[in-house]
Amino acid sequence: MNATAATSHDALVLYGEPFASRLLLGTARYPSPQVLENAVTRAQPCMLTASLRRQGAGGLDPSQGIWPLLQKMQVPVLPNTAGCHSLQEAITTAEMAREVFNTPWIKLELIGDDYTLQPDTLNLVSAAEQLIKSGFKVLPYTTDDLVLCQRLVDVGCQAVMPWAAPIGTGKGPINPYALRTLRERLNVPLIVDAGLGLPSHACQVMEWGFDAVLLNTAVALSQDPVAMAGAFADAVKAGRSAFLAGAMTPQDSAQPSTPVLGTPFWHHA
Repeated sequence: MNATAATSHDALVLYGEPFASRLLLGTARYPSPQVLENAVTRAQPCMLTASLRRQGAGGLDPSQGIWPLLQKMQVPVLPNTAGCHSLQEAITTAEMAREVFNTPWIKLELIGDDYTLQPDTLNLVSAAEQLIKSGFKVLPYTTDDLVLCQRLVDVGCQAVMPWAAPIGTGKGPINPYALRTLRERLNVPLIVDAGLGLPSHACQVMEWGFDAVLLNTAVALSQDPVAMAGAFADAVKAGRSAFLAGAMTPQDSAQPSTPVLGTPFWHHA
């Protein structure tokens, strides 16, 4: 990706659809629905993630569950397949989510280990391929493994969502080399999903050229979720602006920032 001057037309484009914001926000674990609504208003995310399981907690009646609040906030919804442990379970959940939320978008989560919440890398590609063939716009949650991410692109994923660290840990990027390699090698939008804990983490990955970040726990479990949502939104914008501006190349030795040309000769002694 080439660095260019930042403009108001610098939109995030996913599956051909432009979005003004480069922040996606999860909707779980907030202290109250009102706090969630206020956080969304402050952050102005491009999408809100929600699980079919949370909607289903009130039954599939559209007047119950989280759906009415999502409709009120008028932000595009990205349903996810959170909690799915098998290929068929993920596909069935995605198909149900498409009907309930009336959208082809799906964040594909297929968990392989309950302790680390690491994706099932053996079945993730197959699940993504089947969903894409069924007309879904798939955003797969995955590790930072280059080969796996490339396979997801090969089967039709037009964006990939690698983790920075395991879900909910807040550790920030634990393998900068792997993430930066992904950015250098893959020519599709990359959204860092999971493991970010601080606005500085979000700013850092955006400075590396990642296209967006997805947050939930770092905002929802902070002492002031509304203020933290705003802090992350500002950090994402700052990181993107820095990437587009083009950072200086780090140097191994000190270099004077003030020119010495014209300095009296005795200063050179």
